[in-house]
Amino acid sequence: MSEYAKARELGEQAREQEWTRPSFAKQLFLGDLRLGLVHPAPALPEEATKRGEEFVRAVRRYLDAHVDPARIEREGVIPDDVVKGLAGLGAFGITIGEEYGGLGLPYLYYCRALMLIGSYCPALATLLSAHQSIGVPQPLKLFGSEEQKREFLPRCARGEISAFLLTEPDVGSDPARLSTTAVRDGDAYVLDGVKLWTTNGVVADLLVVMARTGKKISAFVVEGDSPGITVKRRNAFMGLRGIENGVTEFSQVRVPARNLIGREGEGLKIALTTLNTGRLSLPASCAGHAKWAVKIAREWGNARVQWGRKVGEHEAVATKIAFIAATAYALEAVSDLTARLADGEGSDIRIEAALAKLYSTEMSYQVLDELVQIRGGRGYETAESLAARGERGVPAEQMLRDTRINRIFEGSSEIMRLLITREAVDAHLTVAGELINPDASRQERTQALKRAGRFYARWLPSLVTGAGQLPTAYAGFGPLATHLRFVERTSRKVARSTFYGMSRWQGGLEHKQAFLGRIVDIGAELFAMTAVCVKADEDSGDLGRRPQELADTFCRQARRRVDTLLSRLWDNSDDHDVRLARYVLDGRYTFLEEGILDPSIEGPWIGAPEGGENVRRKIL
Repeated sequence: MSEYAKARELGEQAREQEWTRPSFAKQLFLGDLRLGLVHPAPALPEEATKRGEEFVRAVRRYLDAHVDPARIEREGVIPDDVVKGLAGLGAFGITIGEEYGGLGLPYLYYCRALMLIGSYCPALATLLSAHQSIGVPQPLKLFGSEEQKREFLPRCARGEISAFLLTEPDVGSDPARLSTTAVRDGDAYVLDGVKLWTTNGVVADLLVVMARTGKKISAFVVEGDSPGITVKRRNAFMGLRGIENGVTEFSQVRVPARNLIGREGEGLKIALTTLNTGRLSLPASCAGHAKWAVKIAREWGNARVQWGRKVGEHEAVATKIAFIAATAYALEAVSDLTARLADGEGSDIRIEAALAKLYSTEMSYQVLDELVQIRGGRGYETAESLAARGERGVPAEQMLRDTRINRIFEGSSEIMRLLITREAVDAHLTVAGELINPDASRQERTQALKRAGRFYARWLPSLVTGAGQLPTAYAGFGPLATHLRFVERTSRKVARSTFYGMSRWQGGLEHKQAFLGRIVDIGAELFAMTAVCVKADEDSGDLGRRPQELADTFCRQARRRVDTLLSRLWDNSDDHDVRLARYVLDGRYTFLEEGILDPSIEGPWIGAPEGGENVRRKIL
């Protein structure tokens, strides 16, 4: 079996195989707009709403009074007293149940708190989200034993920081290459290996570590100060300069067998399932970045005058402001809707959460890039430099740097598209998987052909017509109804295109990543359009026409992007691009590299630090 086949098999074993609850996004990719799954969005109990609002207000007061984001950016460290102050508010146990010492708040208010914090200090939002979304609390909440929950969750809620350790120097999104091992020795496991980019790892008290137990991967809770653990260095990055991210080495680290999460071999499943809700933190932070950009764009667009007019009134700038404002409203809608679906627990949100992460991280970066452009030279200048020469210290360039990692965090955009694709076409693979599998036997193909014939005989006719072709459909949404009709029509078109792609490329479809990526990007736009229409419909009761105006403009912009993606499904240069890339890799065009000097520091492309002292530190 090839290395690629092994990796694919490992991924298939780890993913959730069953769909026991409905999924709005899954049906959307199948050409079935089930609006009733998201409208009205699940409501929260009044008591939970009250406690959530009070907590967000408390966080806002604390940030305003005690947190200096400029200092964190300048010194590259979140002060210990800030961490302890937030712990005192319960910010490290927002979603941990009250029975384990946490606040037990809904995901909606976890996300709203992160939206607030992310708008003010992205590094601080990263500390809190890495601790709760992928650190110890979430996997224990889903897979931990009662004994583990009672032992570790109260510590997490009190502010003992946790981290998630999966990535290695030669392992990113391909866990089949994982080399860290956990060998059973009596009543313990002995861990050996090196983990890279351990967010919170430098200061973590508790670690979730993925290690190989035989041929499979398992998950463990590990004490951060265990003998044999060395934090080899604290990494420095383009942005998020306050995060405590390191390289962690395990050398004969003994971990009690009772600290195994779930069963042996369930590590990847635990990681993937944890991320279904864990990914909700990034859309929340991204919404915060975008909403902050609206404020700066509005104030600067009014303050700056050129050629006798406010710069915000010049069409070249006005179109950018409109994009920023409309997109910010949509990103908040996506974050809120996905969080409320998670709170409602009636839906399987694995695709929705992945779409929210992909879409929000891509669009918020575009929003901040446009903000820097609107600010001109001041957008490129640091906040401290601006303030030093007497102007308002707007950290636009910092926000752009800080948000860039979000397109890589918790699965790069490219990997997210692959993961979403796999889930979105699950219905097809269930009935026709062996038909397009090049390794399937003739008998398997024959049986798959019969299954596929029955499935497609029912499914394909449903893609011909739908509510999107009725002028009165979705009339309850008023002026936004036309956009929901577009969503319905386009979802059927996307489903037909997926089928055509499967028919054309069969087993080779999984390698047509550009085609599949466009399918996913269209689905993400349709999901965002739905979310923004749902939010505007709800908000209009208190805010009148203003939410509908934002939603209408966003949908108009999104429809143009969808039209472009649809046209590029079949009219593109993908084959030529792939061929040219191979030539580049083969060295055919090395003449292009003449006339330059490479400033890179010499060293191996993939390596690990050697020697050095342990830089782990404890929050005091």
